[in-house]
Amino acid sequence: MLTAAPRFDGVNKIAVLRPNALGDYIVTVPALEALRAAYPQAEIVLLGKAWHRDFLSGRPGPVDRVEVVPPTPGVGAPEDSVPDTAAQRDFFERMRAERFDLAVQVYGGGRYSNPFTLALGARHTVGSRTPDALPLEVNVPYPFYRHEVLRGLEVAAAAGAAPVVLEPRVAVINSDLEEAARVVAPGKWVVLHPGASDPRRRWPPEKFARVGDALAERGLQVAVTGTGSERPAVEAVVAAMRAPALNLCDRLSLGGLTGLLSRSALVISNDTGPRHLAGAVGTPTVGIYWCGNVINAAPVTAARHAVLFSWQLYCPVCGTDTTRSRCEHDVSFVADVRVEDVLEEAFALLERSGQDAHPIGGPGSSR
Repeated sequence: MLTAAPRFDGVNKIAVLRPNALGDYIVTVPALEALRAAYPQAEIVLLGKAWHRDFLSGRPGPVDRVEVVPPTPGVGAPEDSVPDTAAQRDFFERMRAERFDLAVQVYGGGRYSNPFTLALGARHTVGSRTPDALPLEVNVPYPFYRHEVLRGLEVAAAAGAAPVVLEPRVAVINSDLEEAARVVAPGKWVVLHPGASDPRRRWPPEKFARVGDALAERGLQVAVTGTGSERPAVEAVVAAMRAPALNLCDRLSLGGLTGLLSRSALVISNDTGPRHLAGAVGTPTVGIYWCGNVINAAPVTAARHAVLFSWQLYCPVCGTDTTRSRCEHDVSFVADVRVEDVLEEAFALLERSGQDAHPIGGPGSSR
């Protein structure tokens, strides 16, 4: 277990910088829980995105409030993006007026995020740092290949907060379940999620379809989830299946997805936010990963989660060693994961849980 540094005195307000995606937030939850336990009287303010504000509002957890970070190159926006200087100026004026006692940076190695953190004007600053980044008051080394849960916990420990949980947890609220029940009829559901922000992390749709058909043969109902750019993958899975499947692309908010995942028997997904969310609400998962991402983002326990991964290191098109540089090709790096292996893990998880999916809705729920 990590040994925490001495706590800072007089901490009544903490800013935590983490303005990125769903999975990134979830792997940071254990660090947030550590900060909450170490500084129970403090207000914890997440500096995040609009989706954090909407999703976390009214949801029990370690975050008290969300402040939305304006478009800033390298901090919640691409490094080559055009900054909104007026919005940035207003944001930093408001943040300095907050008089944070502690600012915690858990957003990368600090090249862009450490100057951002220092500009908040907090009494104390703690965070990750690569050699080329500005130093904070307390700095934690940032090797690229390190599990993100442990990375966040190490930063929290440097801020005086000892670990209290290892597995992320996200609370499910009534509105999540109500929305899911309005969209998805009662039944024993398995969720397939064939999308991912990085196309190289996507398992082929035809393999998801074969898995879906095998699960349908076991009497389970299959739903396929996704949003926006993931629609072609979702539609390809549904079209390739022999059994009927429910296309849920863009039909649920993030809260509704939370409700669906929490009441499902199993989730089979690429390495992406919904897999992390499913694990955080207590649902068994089979995750399909590239080997490098296993190091950074695989489940930290195995009783309810299985990981299948590919050792593909070189681009299948041009042969580039992608552990050293990124080529321009977006082909799948996980296509060699076998359907048979995914099904073996899925059946084992279902057997351990008694194949007992919770009903998602009541009479009147509709597809």
